[in-house]
Amino acid sequence: MRAKVVFVVTGYGENVNGGVEQHCKMLAERLVPDYDVEVLSTCVQNYVKGENELPVGDEWVNGVLVRRFMAEPIRPDLHRFYVRKSKWIRKFRKILYQLNILRFIADICPVWQQMNQMEQRVMQSYMFYSPRLIAHVQKYKNEYRAIIPINISYPLAYYTSLCAPDKTILIPTMHYESSTFRAIYTEVFTNVAYIGFNTIAEQRLAENIFGKRMSSHGVISVGINEAIDADWDEVKRKYGLPEEYLLYVGRIDKGKLNHIIEYFLCYKTKNINSELKFVLVGGLFSATVPHSDLVYTGFVSENEKYAIIRHSKIIVNPSKFESLSLILLESMNLGKPMLVNGKCEVLKEHCSRSGGAALAYWNKNDFISKLASLEASDELRMQMGEKGKQYVKTYYSWSVIMGRLRKAIETVAGNC
Repeated sequence: MRAKVVFVVTGYGENVNGGVEQHCKMLAERLVPDYDVEVLSTCVQNYVKGENELPVGDEWVNGVLVRRFMAEPIRPDLHRFYVRKSKWIRKFRKILYQLNILRFIADICPVWQQMNQMEQRVMQSYMFYSPRLIAHVQKYKNEYRAIIPINISYPLAYYTSLCAPDKTILIPTMHYESSTFRAIYTEVFTNVAYIGFNTIAEQRLAENIFGKRMSSHGVISVGINEAIDADWDEVKRKYGLPEEYLLYVGRIDKGKLNHIIEYFLCYKTKNINSELKFVLVGGLFSATVPHSDLVYTGFVSENEKYAIIRHSKIIVNPSKFESLSLILLESMNLGKPMLVNGKCEVLKEHCSRSGGAALAYWNKNDFISKLASLEASDELRMQMGEKGKQYVKTYYSWSVIMGRLRKAIETVAGNC
């Protein structure tokens, strides 16, 4: 009988939106030839609504057994209150990090217990909290060769990591934000068997927070899918796409968009001869802005997404919070130039390591200036595109990434 490996993620399925969910799906499906692969997930499909919209039970998706459990948060109405009440410990740890002394304190005191009860309430009031899923891991943990929770920001990864830390490979997908400094994370990051980061920047962030007592770790990362494009004429007609456009792909959410619509509309005001439109692809999680230069497609299929990327002129990632950015890698692989938020360390790392396949902007005026340069120069876009393709080929090939993951699984299994 083949060994079992289980992933834990908040959402999973063909029509579930989000980078973390896609990340999990790509890794899980590529392990199917070697292991019996399961994914444990919730029935929540829309993180704004936070409702159990998908059915409870088991489903096979491309060779992966997906088990969905009801999300049952405890007092979700008090979630914001709990977050505020526990704020001081996160703020204190963040200040120590900013002073560059948190890592030294962590060497001496690796596990913090301050505000533990209140931070537990924060986690248990999250919309994704599922006691039944956690109980399933606790009950069947001995059947799995490795348990792989993804995304430490949410309760499932936190609680399931503690069910069987000696066989847990945590993929934290963490970034520099307030929640990263929760004191309760210290128990996870110092006890799991292995931590697989997406980038060097993410790994460095964790090392400076959890110090030398952090569990064994390294970069595993993830590659990209290469889907066949949908018919362009049909896609263009279906979504009313323009000839030339800047493209954003991801959740249409204020936090993700981070003023980029405002920046683009200012660009159009200052560059009246520009034919560029702004196409936004992804599920709608906040109100749209009605404007003739903005095109919202809503959720699209993978094949449609690739066609839309391939026919774009420039692609932007305005997020300040990334642990990798799949859309950046997918776009680079198709030879597309990128504009990214310079306030995100991970995106800056992509800019430098790729030799300029992406350009970082720092504010509205910088965005306007760099977008103008990219729109005006075919040569610049072509040069950036070639650098991007080489960057993805060198650092994000599936053979390298899956080799790292399989090695981590077998090392963890050997140590149990």
